[in-house]
Amino acid sequence: MTIHRKSLAAILLLVGATSACRLDMHMQPYYRTMSKSDFFADGRSARLPVEGTVARGDLNEDSYFYTGKIGNEPGDALPFPVTAEVLARGRERFNINCTPCHGRVGDGKGFIPSRGFRQPPSYHIERLRKAPIGYFFDVMTHGFGVMPEYGTQVAPRDRWCIAAYIRALQLSQNAASGDIPSGQKIPTPAPKFREIGNGATLPVEDKTPVGEGTEGKGSEEKK
Repeated sequence: MTIHRKSLAAILLLVGATSACRLDMHMQPYYRTMSKSDFFADGRSARLPVEGTVARGDLNEDSYFYTGKIGNEPGDALPFPVTAEVLARGRERFNINCTPCHGRVGDGKGFIPSRGFRQPPSYHIERLRKAPIGYFFDVMTHGFGVMPEYGTQVAPRDRWCIAAYIRALQLSQNAASGDIPSGQKIPTPAPKFREIGNGATLPVEDKTPVGEGTEGKGSEEKK
């Protein structure tokens, strides 16, 4: 019993000791942003960065990579090689960030314009087909017209990947037979869809074999 009482007394003492400092631990003194301080000679609570220092990730030595411009004009080259992985990444980011307004083929017929918002121009008009690729990067970075800026939402490399994919979309809708490499077959007709999707849902392709649909049955009956 004596041992039990001693243990209980020790526990109570420990609880009392820890509760005594609990208030200070929760209410630690600190300076609010831009508040005054009497500790420093200049009266500021925050210290200025050491002269010449740059925050990690903010060096941005390659100005073209981060602006898409050469001087004041948009450039017409990607700052890194275009690979299948780059286009795949661009397609993924495009479908997430751009499709709701611009549509999956870049024709401006996305889900949001169908609800009464202003329809963006198609990527396939002559003006945008001739626009340098740096133009698309700059528009994504700073916005244009009613389009908001995406510079704070989409990383610079992803913006370049999207720009590369936009070029691929433009070629896909305006390619000529001379653009097809020798030895490569001409692509099959565009797939047909049972549901085209709305920007939030993916399209559902109609994979009904030729001859099994309504048209095929009609042809067989005529025979």
